[in-house]
Amino acid sequence: MGEIVGMCDPKFSEVRDILAASIESGADTGVSFALTIGGEMVVDLWGGHLDSTASAPWQEDTLVNVYSTTKTMSFLCALVLADRGLLDFDRNVADYWPEFAQNGKAQVKVWHLMNHAAGLSGMDQMISPEEMYDWDMIVTLLAAQAPWWEPGSASGYHAITQGYLIGEVVRRITGKTLGTFFHEDIARPLGADFFIGVPPSEFHRIGRLIPVGEGDAPQTDDAESIAARTFRSPFSSAQHSWSEGWRRAELPAVNGHGNARSVAKLQAPLACKGSAFGVDLLSVETATSVMTPRISGTDLVLGVPLSFGLGFALVSELAPLSPNKNACFWGGWGGSNILIDQDAQLSAAFVMNKMYDGLMGDLRSFKLLQAVYRAL
Repeated sequence: MGEIVGMCDPKFSEVRDILAASIESGADTGVSFALTIGGEMVVDLWGGHLDSTASAPWQEDTLVNVYSTTKTMSFLCALVLADRGLLDFDRNVADYWPEFAQNGKAQVKVWHLMNHAAGLSGMDQMISPEEMYDWDMIVTLLAAQAPWWEPGSASGYHAITQGYLIGEVVRRITGKTLGTFFHEDIARPLGADFFIGVPPSEFHRIGRLIPVGEGDAPQTDDAESIAARTFRSPFSSAQHSWSEGWRRAELPAVNGHGNARSVAKLQAPLACKGSAFGVDLLSVETATSVMTPRISGTDLVLGVPLSFGLGFALVSELAPLSPNKNACFWGGWGGSNILIDQDAQLSAAFVMNKMYDGLMGDLRSFKLLQAVYRAL
């Protein structure tokens, strides 16, 4: 069996066994899994190697790009601002960002940004990977662009644009970039080792993602469909995540770097209805509001039925990640995943470096979650 190290409550020993078998079989190369219950870390495991050549072991403080699991950190930023009375999800985006009212977007609500319902899932202009780092250029283009469908009528996964949209609202309210606000007001108080914009001093800890094939965008049959246009621009290959520019940029939808411990710790306050690890992050009212469905139906980009609360997708018969009602989740391209279960006061995170096909997690994290609930 592959060697898995770290801390694990004996009750959850099956989780360690699953991770070890996954490393041994080659299903995983480097991996981490963490579980908090009641605001306490009960599983914190890691193992394997940093790359496919097994040149170095995955360490306790290894960081890796978690792609869209990063989105859940931008949700926390918005929830904190709402809790402080600085942001209202039912107000128009243009109330905070006046330029956004252009081209028929005056009535787009803040919750539309949170739930992929703003009609801006991609961009009309072709954007190069390097241009993705130019925040002012991207938000100016998004403010001017017309929606691709009626805002609020359906969700359509805003794969990369969501980070700019939420991030610009955060910047207009606080005067800080989302990465800075997240670090100062959420990650640092919780002692969570997660970055949206990695300082060069931490580069030595980053493990390279191992892409599937060429790490290209998901393919669709209709080149002019909303899904195809969404993944056409902006887009950056998985190999681009190895670059200094990508690591240093603040792309709040896709380039957060952390590990399972930091992801689970960051979402533990939400799992515990506001407070965990000695930090009162949110009120009970704000924390529980995440579980109220706001939009449901077949997503125009992903092509699967989803129900969204505030930012997070809600568990359902079609997404049975938890047996409990008040649970939500999201995942990242290649396999990372976070589950938040308020009924069990549980947050569970899976972060790895070997990518699989898929944008919202895969069977590796699902098997681990099944083991957790069996133990409970």
